[in-house]
Amino acid sequence: MCVYLCIYVSVYMCLCVYIGLVSFCRVFKKSSPNCKITVYLGKRDFVDHLDQVDPVDGVILVDPEYLKDRKVYVTLTCAFRYGREDLDVLGLSFRKDLYISTFQAFPPIPEERKPNTRLQERLLKKLGQHAHPFHFTIPQNLPCSVTLQSCGILSIDYEIRAFCARSVEEKIHKRNSVRLVIRKVQYAPEKPGPQPMVETTRSFLMSDRSLHLEASLDKELYYHGEPINVNVHVTNNSTKTVKRVKTSVRQYADICLFSTAQYKCPVAQLEADDQVSSSSTFCKVYTLTPTLNSNREKRGLALDGKLKHEDTNLASSTIVKDGCNKEVLGVLVSYRVKVKLVVSRGGDVSVELPFVLMHPKPADLSSSRPASGTARSAELLSFTQDDDLVFEDFARLRLKGTTDDKDEDY
Repeated sequence: MCVYLCIYVSVYMCLCVYIGLVSFCRVFKKSSPNCKITVYLGKRDFVDHLDQVDPVDGVILVDPEYLKDRKVYVTLTCAFRYGREDLDVLGLSFRKDLYISTFQAFPPIPEERKPNTRLQERLLKKLGQHAHPFHFTIPQNLPCSVTLQSCGILSIDYEIRAFCARSVEEKIHKRNSVRLVIRKVQYAPEKPGPQPMVETTRSFLMSDRSLHLEASLDKELYYHGEPINVNVHVTNNSTKTVKRVKTSVRQYADICLFSTAQYKCPVAQLEADDQVSSSSTFCKVYTLTPTLNSNREKRGLALDGKLKHEDTNLASSTIVKDGCNKEVLGVLVSYRVKVKLVVSRGGDVSVELPFVLMHPKPADLSSSRPASGTARSAELLSFTQDDDLVFEDFARLRLKGTTDDKDEDY
């Protein structure tokens, strides 16, 4: 009888969710290894809208017997990392903190108090008197989350850390703290730029006639996983013959924090045996689709801020705001399509077309974007009286083709 009742209740709840009578809000949680501290967040990705960044707000639950006479602190850190954490003792890793902010959750400081969001109010009511809210505002000039694949963990990370201590300078063991890596992301702009188009003319020695190459893309903005159509037009007035046409999509990751370095990685390539003889024209559209699945083993490939245990994708293009110091951004990601004509007896001709590769802005963000600077108006989720909270552990699916250090606690 109990089995049938459980099945009936489950089916009823599913139907209620389907028809909209009951809705659920997913809440991510992470506990310290000693299970004395737990952090609750409504999301793990925080959007940079160019004029402001989503506020980071959550709730921390602390065991009162463990707290005693100590204080509860939460820190938000943006760091540039190079090398594994376990190599710090050998002096082989590099880390520079770009931004650190500390919030005292308990006892609260009156000057730092802000209105709680609806989600925080619900969590505080559900978790009881030993739960405390925290708030952070990410500065607009900080970079988005980026990770370079197979390069000794070169990355821009955002980390939330919660712990109990008598002072914020006190050394805290990993077992007694909660660490969560979140992401700062950007979405595609609502107004894309002009259609990319480039042309060049190449003259050859001992010849008064030239080879003209014109290439264009159908648009400037592409979404991840979307095919890119490259229109190639060749006018060959020279005496040489074009033997092959090579098209490729290249990712450029400029490291501008500690030194001037650039990682250049092809993420999609196509070589066609299309020939253009002397005194003839040629026109064709080539299609390329850059994806992570076909580039997982490439060194220096920039990914969209890999959160541990989560599959990710190619890094989105970096949108640099006006007046922003590029050195503070750490890693600048850009994409170009290269078209190369392989000419007989040397003298190849090539052009490059820059474009933007990003995620589309979710539909709910445009309607839920805050109109004021208060934390309550900054909430992106709406709730009804019948909403229920669904708690999910802060864990990820492993990134295929990579291994993670078991000692790291993200």
